[in-house]
Amino acid sequence: MDDVDRRIINQLQGDFPISERPFLDAATRLDTTESELITRLRCMLDDGLLSRFGPLFHAERMGGALSLCAMQVPEKRFGHVARLVNSFPEVAHNYQREHAFNMWFVLATETAEQLHKVSRQIEIVTGIEVLSLPKENEFYVGVNLQV
Repeated sequence: MDDVDRRIINQLQGDFPISERPFLDAATRLDTTESELITRLRCMLDDGLLSRFGPLFHAERMGGALSLCAMQVPEKRFGHVARLVNSFPEVAHNYQREHAFNMWFVLATETAEQLHKVSRQIEIVTGIEVLSLPKENEFYVGVNLQV
């Protein structure tokens, strides 16, 4: 990671332009080219320096639903189950934890009905029960990680 990569990460957290050519606008602010910005983002994603690059949507404000979910996955099956769970486009932020419930992920769908349907599909393909913990209250914690 060089200084340009650091500037990209530091400056684009929470402040990505919404325009006809957002990568061009962002590149201009970063004193680079649109092509270089896109290439560097792809490389950081491919190298694992970034786990994702994209917007965060408030599913509920758009009529959708979301829930924090947990599963008790046998250690010897963890990698396989993680691949199965992650194959669902509605799954985000899947993490392993040291706990009886050792797999935690966020499930976001277009409707509340879909939330239950996808949760059930995950149970069917993995053979493991999904504990769904829908949000009761929302707390905003702004995080901007400078590198």
